[in-house]
Amino acid sequence: MESILKVVQLLPALNSGGVERGTLDHARELVRAGHESIVISSGGRLVEQLERTGSRHITLPIHRKSLLSLRQVRPLRAVLRELQADILHVRSRMPAWLTYLAWKKLPEESRPRLVSTAHGLYSTNRYSAIMARAEQVIAISDCVKTYLQDNYPNALQAEPQVIYRGVDTSEFSPDIPTPAGWLDRTLATFPELRDRRWLLLPGRLTRWKGQQDFIDMVAQLVRDHSDLQGVIVGAAEKNKQHFAEELKAQADQAGISDRITFTGHRSDMREWYRHATLVYNLSQKPEPFGRTVIEAVAMGTPVIGYDIGGPAESLRTCYPQGLVEQGKRDQLLIRTRQLLKAAPAPTLDPAFTLQTQAQKTIALYQQLLSQKGRGNTDH
Repeated sequence: MESILKVVQLLPALNSGGVERGTLDHARELVRAGHESIVISSGGRLVEQLERTGSRHITLPIHRKSLLSLRQVRPLRAVLRELQADILHVRSRMPAWLTYLAWKKLPEESRPRLVSTAHGLYSTNRYSAIMARAEQVIAISDCVKTYLQDNYPNALQAEPQVIYRGVDTSEFSPDIPTPAGWLDRTLATFPELRDRRWLLLPGRLTRWKGQQDFIDMVAQLVRDHSDLQGVIVGAAEKNKQHFAEELKAQADQAGISDRITFTGHRSDMREWYRHATLVYNLSQKPEPFGRTVIEAVAMGTPVIGYDIGGPAESLRTCYPQGLVEQGKRDQLLIRTRQLLKAAPAPTLDPAFTLQTQAQKTIALYQQLLSQKGRGNTDH
């Protein structure tokens, strides 16, 4: 039987975002598997949720991107000494620096193993290199692994291990019934969706997420499909409001302002995926991972996406029919027409489930602890 682990995850704060959500999910899975889960951050609105699912939270200001943050190394080392954890798992650059500096001065024979998860394609500089200096790096996709090997070959202690981010199938599953009245309320808010097939593009409103390609595609499709409605789900960041206006002007100029629905930010994504006919991921530059792809697939909805970055990896495995050469708008149109006629249902590969992600991460922890030698991490 595997031993019970004490795992400490460290990140800047617990407010919102992909890294935060991943930390919470993993903490819950650790507790579910019988391990002890601790999270160190500067706090935030998700702390209560974390503690409710059985983890402990320790508040330390490890979030500020400032040299003054180096003052936190000593208090953090004291906390780590007291905790006597098996694993330290860092998920962000500033906490990674502080943890590394605190960890290095702990006695080598008794200190925890140091793991990092590279969640993104970080800018290439010394500050970012810290994510590669852990004893073992987890890359959330092959795209991220290749990026690390290309940009930080001298910092890496071992080959990065790919463990895909997983979708929580207890949250995204077609078996979960639609909340009572959801469709009626949604159609009352967006009456133009009634009796239409929804083409859904989720993602924040930003120039590289592909909303312009999407509007252009819808403009061509509605000429011979009177029952289609383009739905753009997501909000613009405060300083990007002008881009939201630009997109509305584009739809207006194409004469389809009544055929594009802008929903703004939504917290009920499961139902939007469920009720959509097709879901799109049209990012123009490589993304580390395509969360919207696997969430839609988990709901049984076909996905069309450009063959680039992390989202393409998920599509290649779960729904290769949806892959389109990057930026090829003619292919995008052809593939959409094909799948509107007949679209096989996608199947979520177990590699993209939260359960698999947790099992593989815990197995990696156990493997590190079973290795007698410690990696040389002094560069």
